[in-house]
Amino acid sequence: MSAFSLSNVGMSYGRSEVLSDISIEFSAPGLTAIIGPNGAGKSTLLSVMAGLLTGYRGQCLFNGREVRSWSRKSFTRLVSFVPQRLRLEFPFTAEQVVMMGRSPYCDGLFEAPDDHVEVEKAMMMTDTLEFRSRDFRFLSGGERQRVILAAALAQTTPVLLLDEPTTFLDLRHQVSIYALLRQLASAGRLVITVTHDLNLAAAYADRVIMLRKGRLAAAGPPSEVLSSERIRSVFEVEADVLPGPHGKPWILYGGESRHT
Repeated sequence: MSAFSLSNVGMSYGRSEVLSDISIEFSAPGLTAIIGPNGAGKSTLLSVMAGLLTGYRGQCLFNGREVRSWSRKSFTRLVSFVPQRLRLEFPFTAEQVVMMGRSPYCDGLFEAPDDHVEVEKAMMMTDTLEFRSRDFRFLSGGERQRVILAAALAQTTPVLLLDEPTTFLDLRHQVSIYALLRQLASAGRLVITVTHDLNLAAAYADRVIMLRKGRLAAAGPPSEVLSSERIRSVFEVEADVLPGPHGKPWILYGGESRHT
């Protein structure tokens, strides 16, 4: 079972403390949403877990071993990471970008048949096959985001870390991506995603981690974490939390339900 265990994790940029005393565990299977206002430390926390930031304090273990002690190749065969955006200066096609997700398995310059199978499967799952031959640099923001996700899926790891995976996506693809993440988690993967959309978190996540000013504000099932009082305290907005479909909470902002 793939798992992360964080103990008193902290991170500073210069004199600015971005994370402080984060102690929490994540284990498969399940879909966890990390939420919080801008500057709460969400992306920093995910980057620590992805092995992209090594100057943290405390302990961040993956499968019982400190993240920064893993070799990059071994780690990326187990954990894939989807950034908010990917900037490429060279004329790679969308399919070539997805093929980059197979790099942890490549021993040379040539792809194996299995690589092409996984790339095809990942592009089908993310609805990107139709522009597989187009230059990645000239895709729309939403199309790029889906290609980046396809590259992570082609990596075929048991753990998937995603930083705002639905940024730039239209409503149809936002819903389809979260439905896909829900499916992956239900099939046994550990999926951890940063999101600003509290209703997506409420609808699809098994667990919600709420951060405020670099500290853990709450952790638990959406129905426990997403209360009107906590949203007001952490996000500084008025909200009514109502019962939604399948027992999931649904959030109306600005106290809208009191005026309907």
